[in-house]
Amino acid sequence: MLRVQMGISVQTDSRVRRALLRVAAAQLGRRIESVVLPLEMLQQLKPSDFPNQGEYEAWQRRNLKLLEAGLLLHPLLPLDKTDTAPQRLRQIIRGALEKPLETGKNNESMQALRSIVLSLACRTFDGSASETIHWADGFPLNLRIYQMLLEACFDVNDETSVIEEVDEVLELIKKTWVVLGMNQMLHNLCFLWILFNRYVATGEVEGDLLFAANNLLMEVEKDSKSMKDPNYSKILSSTLSAILGWAEKRLLAYHNYFHSDNTELLECVVSVGVLSAKIMVEDISHEYRKKRKEFDVAHERVDTYIRSSLRTAFIMEKVKSSKRSSNKNQQNQLPFLSILAQDVSTLAFSEKAIFSPILKRWHPLSAGVAVATLHSCYGNELKQFVSSIGELTPDILQVLRAAEKLEKDLVQIAVENSVDSEDGGKSIIREMPPYEAESVVSNLVKSWIKTRLDRLKEWVDRNLQQEVWDPRANKERFAPSSVEVLRIVDEALEAFFLLPISIHAALLPDLTNGIDRCLQHYISKAKSGCGTRSTFVPSMPALTRCSSRSKVSGVFKKKEKFQKAQSRKSQVGTTNGNGSFGIPQLYCRINTLQHIRTELDVLAKRTIVHLRSSESHNNNIANGTGKAFELSAAACLEGIQQLCEATAYKVIFQDLSHVLWDGLYVGEVSSSRIEPFLQELEHYLEVLSLTVHDRVRTRVITEVMKASFDGFLLVLLAGGPARAFSLQDYETIAEDFKFLTDLFWSNGDGLPADLIQKFSTTVKAVLPLFRAETDSLIEQFKYMTAESYGSSAKSKLPLPPTSGQWSPTEPNTLLRVLCYRSDETAAKFLKKTYNLPKKL
Repeated sequence: MLRVQMGISVQTDSRVRRALLRVAAAQLGRRIESVVLPLEMLQQLKPSDFPNQGEYEAWQRRNLKLLEAGLLLHPLLPLDKTDTAPQRLRQIIRGALEKPLETGKNNESMQALRSIVLSLACRTFDGSASETIHWADGFPLNLRIYQMLLEACFDVNDETSVIEEVDEVLELIKKTWVVLGMNQMLHNLCFLWILFNRYVATGEVEGDLLFAANNLLMEVEKDSKSMKDPNYSKILSSTLSAILGWAEKRLLAYHNYFHSDNTELLECVVSVGVLSAKIMVEDISHEYRKKRKEFDVAHERVDTYIRSSLRTAFIMEKVKSSKRSSNKNQQNQLPFLSILAQDVSTLAFSEKAIFSPILKRWHPLSAGVAVATLHSCYGNELKQFVSSIGELTPDILQVLRAAEKLEKDLVQIAVENSVDSEDGGKSIIREMPPYEAESVVSNLVKSWIKTRLDRLKEWVDRNLQQEVWDPRANKERFAPSSVEVLRIVDEALEAFFLLPISIHAALLPDLTNGIDRCLQHYISKAKSGCGTRSTFVPSMPALTRCSSRSKVSGVFKKKEKFQKAQSRKSQVGTTNGNGSFGIPQLYCRINTLQHIRTELDVLAKRTIVHLRSSESHNNNIANGTGKAFELSAAACLEGIQQLCEATAYKVIFQDLSHVLWDGLYVGEVSSSRIEPFLQELEHYLEVLSLTVHDRVRTRVITEVMKASFDGFLLVLLAGGPARAFSLQDYETIAEDFKFLTDLFWSNGDGLPADLIQKFSTTVKAVLPLFRAETDSLIEQFKYMTAESYGSSAKSKLPLPPTSGQWSPTEPNTLLRVLCYRSDETAAKFLKKTYNLPKKL
């Protein structure tokens, strides 16, 4: 069987057997290890033993080459440079290769060859005599010959199969150990290589060969710890380097070579690779007698395999995901990184299910290392992606949400894998710095909010520049610009809640506060430049006393001058009040602020509804959203109040100044009564009722009433020298004021009686002073002044300042009644006490 396995013909076998019988007959009692077989073969076989001369010469050359290899090229002991035998053997071999050697027993050349061969083959390390001859045990010739013998273990008809009689064959082969200088350790190493090489050479189809090689490698691991021979170390290193190179090519990218159907093979390859690396590391440390730092070779190698293979697999997933994302025929196309996140998650769970249970044998945290690697790979892609983001888009949000989900999957696998580890998986988790997708989303949403708010601010300014505040622009009689601004606000809120994020509640205040500021800006612009009470109320003329002469003589000259001056002032006011600040425009501004105020409530409620239906639903936060736009709402209230007051005082003191300030009670009281003022004021109130929003109409009319009451008192107490009142005028004045209050009451269809009563209190308190006797007024004035100024008023009465807070007990009010009293006593008192002039 061995002859057949080695491919030796019957003729050759017969020839060799004949030669061996002749050797045995000639050298009875000699052991095989004391015979140089090639030398004996040369001598025992003659040309007649071969079919032809050519075969004989080839046989001779072959045996000479074998002698050259064993004694000259790869001797067991190094050749002595002073010895001439090697040189003479080379010459004989060279000559024999050119001309066949005469091999007769007594042939001189044959005897010379035998002498030289035996002198070289019988050498020993210590120079002592030995029965063992060394002609085939030099390194690496002996291993090469032994490997050729071991090839006989494989079936010639099926190169992937080991013969059934392999054990018997190996027993025969082991008989050559004594000649080849082999031992069990070298046998294990050689057979390991033969099995491994056959597995690779035959296309890696017969896994049993690799499993057998792995089992032998375990024996080699034990051998390597006790074998210190440098030749052994050299062949060990060479063999294992080749095996490790092959194994690591597969293990550094094991996803390309292994799958769920061949995990047993993976386990075997990992074992081969890890054992090879481990033996080599230990062998090197023995060779250099270094104390290596203790570390787990298996753990370190498998860690490297996992990280390398997962990185390679990630690159492959990138390619596949890229193709899928660029498939134009696919509906609902996802962004590349979203697809990649899904594929990486699938890869991670596949790794956990298929490979990690096997790799766990060498690396307890194999699944954790795998997901940490994938986390890092995807993180690098995500980092590049985030750095290139300009603005928030649905695609970007999809990617970030996919990244967040992937991270949760990977961390979950890592945590589950680390339950039994010493540090609870902290080392793996430290390798997985968070993607902080939520933070990225938050920053992007904040940037999106800022862009929207900047756009809103631009719209507000642009609309305000074009706004003319015409109440006829629409049937609701408010500014079109407010409609446009509120529309943009509503769109911004709608768009915000359409963003596919889970942090609406956290970021909503950023948006609502920004909107609040923009609306405040609009409200501020809507009321700016419209004036206030002080803008329209005329300045009070200096105090004078009435002339003791008849009113008629000089009064009309005074009246004429006064009217001209006031007319000029009135014209200036009217000119300034044109354009966007006329009364209709003011009404429009009031309506606009009322409209915004109403819509703010609607927006706040709608925001709460949106928030409660969003992913970030939180009752506490949703309830707190009622505070949204509160600054704008307060600004609306304040603006409406300011505009109502400004409108009222503009109507009374500017638009109606010709019938009030310039006309009422100028000259004779009886001939310049309140009727003209009431007629024009009534017309204004009718327009007001038709124009101003019903929710603020009462407020505007109330302000007009207050302004008219202020104007009425101002005419009586600061109307200038063109006005003078006698005791007899009281009834007329009181009646006129009754007409004024009746206008606002309007037989019950106007303002409520209690409201009119409330704001007419001051006028009604002051009016009785106009029917009081002059002496009584003077005494009352002196008393009140003394009360106010104390002892300093005893020597000389000080001139009380104008406070504008009219009251029957206020010194300045009493003084003004005396100033406008058409009475000799009053005039003398004022002349004597304060030296007041008669006219301006």
